[in-house]
Amino acid sequence: MAVSSVVVTGEKLRKRKIRLKVTKIVLLVLCFLLVCAFLILGIIYKGGRFTVSLDPNFSLESGIVIYETLEDKRSQRKLFASELEFMDNISIDWLPTNIDTEAEGSHNGDNYIAYTFYIENQGVEVMDYWYQVIIDDVIKNVDEAVRIMIFRNGEKKVYAKINEGLNQPEEGTVPFYSDKYAVLENRASFKPGDIDRFTIVIWLEGDDPECLDNIIGGEIKMHMEIIEEHIEQE
Repeated sequence: MAVSSVVVTGEKLRKRKIRLKVTKIVLLVLCFLLVCAFLILGIIYKGGRFTVSLDPNFSLESGIVIYETLEDKRSQRKLFASELEFMDNISIDWLPTNIDTEAEGSHNGDNYIAYTFYIENQGVEVMDYWYQVIIDDVIKNVDEAVRIMIFRNGEKKVYAKINEGLNQPEEGTVPFYSDKYAVLENRASFKPGDIDRFTIVIWLEGDDPECLDNIIGGEIKMHMEIIEEHIEQE
């Protein structure tokens, strides 16, 4: 009986060692996956500032240029707004009344992004162009409460995702064009020498009924493109 008892105890120890090894391997794999996920999210979101880009072929053919200040009209391929590390919800009523005209380039405030730039026709023909704000990625449905305000030559529009509960636009807003394109607008009859001034403002609207605790920790990545024609993308 004593021999049998020793054999059973040894078998238990062997199985316990196997379980410990398997557990260690599983934990190592999970840690590796978490590190990979963190690095991937870092690549996607860290330094993911709001950008405005101009299609280079369109610029070469048309003479359309973009720049940040009237003092320096050198055309740039891409403009970069300063990023915010953290954004809490605010009300549209808290934004400065002169937010469109207070500055050029980045002029962020507490819990909102604000960026002003220019588009100029330095060519010789009357042109049309499109401007579109593309949603690259969303975490935790934070797009439900995002607002995008665009001033073009002083005329203001506020864009928001449609209220899914009521299936209607949020009050005082233009609905997002689609899940991918938050904004899609055409600028017609852009004459040689014309300059369009744009100010883009992005914030989380605290008065939105869908601005709830479940979006805390959410993120959204967007960019703006200036193009000759709009082509739907999947």
